[in-house]
Amino acid sequence: GEVAGDDQGAVPRVQQDQDQDGLHETLGQVPLLVRLGEHGRHQLRHERAPSVAAAALRPRLSRWYRPREQKKAAAQKENRVELRRDTSPEESTKKKAEMRDSFGMRVDRHWTDKAAEEMTERDWRIFREDFNISYKGSRLPRPMRDWKESKLGARLLRAIDKVGYKKPSPIQMATIPLGLQQRDVIGVAETGSGKTAAFVLPMLSYISRLPPITDAEAAEGPYALVMAPTRELAQQIERETTKLSTYLGIKVVSIVGGQSIEEQGFEVRQGCEVVIATPGRLLDCLERRYIVLNQCNYVVLDEADRMIDMGFEPQVAGVLDAMPSSNLKPQNAEEELDEKKIYRTTYMFSATMPPAVERLAKKYLRNPVVVTIGTAGSATGLVTQSVIMVKESDKMPRLRKIMADLGGDKTAVVFCNTKRSVDDRAKDLERLGFRVTTLHGGKSQDQREISLDGFRNRRFNVLVATDVAGRGIDIPDVAHVINYEMPSSVDTYTHCIGRTGRAGKKGLATSFLTLEDRDIFFDLKQMLVQSNSSVPPELARHDASKFKPGSISDRPPKRCDTKYASH
Repeated sequence: GEVAGDDQGAVPRVQQDQDQDGLHETLGQVPLLVRLGEHGRHQLRHERAPSVAAAALRPRLSRWYRPREQKKAAAQKENRVELRRDTSPEESTKKKAEMRDSFGMRVDRHWTDKAAEEMTERDWRIFREDFNISYKGSRLPRPMRDWKESKLGARLLRAIDKVGYKKPSPIQMATIPLGLQQRDVIGVAETGSGKTAAFVLPMLSYISRLPPITDAEAAEGPYALVMAPTRELAQQIERETTKLSTYLGIKVVSIVGGQSIEEQGFEVRQGCEVVIATPGRLLDCLERRYIVLNQCNYVVLDEADRMIDMGFEPQVAGVLDAMPSSNLKPQNAEEELDEKKIYRTTYMFSATMPPAVERLAKKYLRNPVVVTIGTAGSATGLVTQSVIMVKESDKMPRLRKIMADLGGDKTAVVFCNTKRSVDDRAKDLERLGFRVTTLHGGKSQDQREISLDGFRNRRFNVLVATDVAGRGIDIPDVAHVINYEMPSSVDTYTHCIGRTGRAGKKGLATSFLTLEDRDIFFDLKQMLVQSNSSVPPELARHDASKFKPGSISDRPPKRCDTKYASH
């Protein structure tokens, strides 16, 4: 039915229609006279302003009739009106970031469906959890989600595209924005996580903003320095850096053992922006004045824990002390930096953080941000670990069976602890028909490079090596790692099995364990449990796996120990 005021106080017909529409919409399109009853009809009939009556009755009537279907229809209509409304681009972006569920409630989209400016604190927290990224520090920039958000510059982004880097890894997502702000960084990440690009890209971005090295400036040394524990790793970093630096016109030189120190010194004096070196050879060059570091303001210590393990702590300290101390950032994080001054940026990457590495960081890094990917000292989750308890005499038959199952189209790395054992196992495998090469400290630099190149090019399908190949050597598509002899520490074990399961590909690691390896039982068991890997029953039951070596429970009782009665 229609509702109108009396003749004298009647409102225009158009206004009446609008008021009726509003009231009908409130009631969910239910006929008005059916719902109001006699009292309501009388009140509306004598009301001069029907819009006021409708507004007054809406709250009461909405309590009487608001079924779920009508609520849903009203919410959908409201949503359509909002989307059609002419809004600013900022408001439109905000509206698109919101959706409604089947009951008309607003729900947020997943962070993968949002632009960076739409991300909330909750989104960033979920992002960090998804990639297992944790920070320790203050005033942190947001991590980057893809290369477009990295602010690396157009030339470097083109180089990344040409090199074939598709998506950044978690360590790259977290540390590259820090490097672009020239913050000191300690990166703790699993092996095979893409650490090289994580420090190379911000380093090249920094150098690209500096003037090119001229003949006059060449005598002052390079702009950036990278130190690595082994020549193989240093040369690998050189190759990865050169892939990108050629697009920017940046020259890279490596200084490692096994080559003429005079030739290396001459090449540096000719002028270069980046030097990649091992600590011992670099310190030798500094002492002979083949190189100076007067304008070096970007320093990277890669595999810092390995350098300490190999006894290079004095050499690393000697190199860092040879750099001008005037470019160190202030110790106090709140102290304002001089905008006219160039400060040193120091990156340190390590798979573990032993006390010696922490001591080095405390002395030479300023207010560093600690970025941890996963669990410090852990192997990548892409590696399936299998530990087998065997007798020494059963190792070769086991190895023979594993290699037979491998197939001819896949590659494997077999680790031994001594040069002699490497040579013996290589001969055994050659007799079985495998194409075998070896790598250990007794080989010259040229022989090492020939072995690695042959293995990378599939001329050999088996590499037998000491743990000299366990750190940082990037060999693609290794299907299986076999620890024929168990390493003496769980850190070395982690890096050995990290030769497989790299760059997002799955791998398998098999380790032979004997009773002679009891010093590693406790740490190995803890690591297997943390990675949800199978623990051999013999290892789980052994007393050496229950107490850390050197703890009180691990040693036999002494005469002076207090003994208590059992009753």
